[in-house]
Amino acid sequence: MVRRRSLAFVGVAALVPLVVSAASARAASGSLTVTTLGRHGGKVSTTVTVVAVSSGQTYSVKSGKRLSLPSGRYIAMTDIYESATEGLGTDTIGAQVVQVSGSKSVTLDARKGKAVKVSLDTPADVTGPARISAQVCAAGVGDMPSAYSAGGWNDEGALYAIPNSSKLLQFGYLAQWSGDDSYVAVKNSTGIPTSPGGSFKRSKLATVRFSVRSGTQMGRQTGTAVQAVPKVDDCTTDLMADVRDDDAPYSATVHVTPGTWQPRDNITASDGEGVSGGFPKVRTLTAGQSVTQSFGRAVWSPLHYLPMLGDKSVTFIPDALIGDPDVGTSGADPTKETVVLSKGSTTIKKKTLTNWGTGDAEFSGAVRSAGWYRLTVDARRYRPGITFPTGMLSPRATLDWYFKADPDKSLVAPVFLTRFLPTGLNSHNQAAPDSTTTVDVSAGHGSQGPDLKLTKVTAKSVRVWSSADGGKTWKSATVKHSGTTWQAAVHNPASGAVALRSEVTDAAGDRSVETVYRAYAIG
Repeated sequence: MVRRRSLAFVGVAALVPLVVSAASARAASGSLTVTTLGRHGGKVSTTVTVVAVSSGQTYSVKSGKRLSLPSGRYIAMTDIYESATEGLGTDTIGAQVVQVSGSKSVTLDARKGKAVKVSLDTPADVTGPARISAQVCAAGVGDMPSAYSAGGWNDEGALYAIPNSSKLLQFGYLAQWSGDDSYVAVKNSTGIPTSPGGSFKRSKLATVRFSVRSGTQMGRQTGTAVQAVPKVDDCTTDLMADVRDDDAPYSATVHVTPGTWQPRDNITASDGEGVSGGFPKVRTLTAGQSVTQSFGRAVWSPLHYLPMLGDKSVTFIPDALIGDPDVGTSGADPTKETVVLSKGSTTIKKKTLTNWGTGDAEFSGAVRSAGWYRLTVDARRYRPGITFPTGMLSPRATLDWYFKADPDKSLVAPVFLTRFLPTGLNSHNQAAPDSTTTVDVSAGHGSQGPDLKLTKVTAKSVRVWSSADGGKTWKSATVKHSGTTWQAAVHNPASGAVALRSEVTDAAGDRSVETVYRAYAIG
């Protein structure tokens, strides 16, 4: 097994503090040298993170090297990793609060480290030690301790922390026991405890069951994980436990300490390249609670963006056009699409776009007079350099919107996106040959931002068709309305795949037609 290097990171990208190298410190009136000693007393080379308590400015320096600094109070933190001829070696996490004035030297001594001990009333199928990820954080800097942190991971018995009672520090860890199921516990402390660790009971854990189907993703290999996201940021924020990384379909179960957790997935293509993945809704779990998180269910379809009317134009963002509805827009795949705006028989604008490799693709067409306009979108999954799995589902989706626009009005077009959810499919997203599949259909119309009015619009009618020949011919499905959704009874062919099409209209005559090709398979 290849040993990953210790963690020395600055947390969430949106809130990253400035990291300054040793050679870049300015206005220095003092200096700091941090020596790091291993568990046998010898010097060990590490990368030390130094954080200014007053400002959050962060420096990175090699141990034993002099770092020029302005006078003030700093936190020096690191993971002292020592390799071994066998196993993973050892990690010792430590930090000191230092007042710098003139020349200052401090030592982080791994011999003072205390083993991080965790226990679980362990089921018989768990035979190995817990794997622990841990970090020390600058709690006294801002309101996001995890943004200023250093840490590492190792098996229980090989991970240590140097006690420090300072309230300017936090210590957080995630422990994972692996057997038929996974068991994950997180704990945060103010300061670094003299006896780091904790004891946990399975009866006090919550459960997340992953249901991973195949056929819809750009790659067959799917990794699932849970990530700690406490409601108030602390030193456990974003610590992550891998649950399973395998070819879909599969199911996996992880039991976690009560709190707020982020399920996530990562899709790997046949050449080993990570091609997609995302973050479903965050789960706040209580002891004994059980939830299921699905990935890869049919049908993948447009997830969010609608035409926007304003500034004498129709604007459309061609993003999240083919994605996993159980994940949301973060899990949408890149596409290439042709977008056309027309009025009557006149084409106003036609453009081919892609969101692969760019985040700012946008379509805009002029609206010069009030009237009925038509916007069509033909999107296909697009990822150069990889080979899609044979028979991949939902490779193409189309939208056909018909709505009234006025150059003097700004609003979200009163049109819909459809969510298709076939019931009774197997783990490969297949229906039985010559059967009938009930497809739950919902019509969505969501806000596109704070600056545009979202007109209240209600679906007056919903119609559904299916095709067994790739869209050459279409057969009407029987549709029943139930609450806020509709159920379509789709008659399946003997083999192949089924395309689905919906038409949603409102009382004003606005019309939304959505089609997903190879929505689900027959097998």
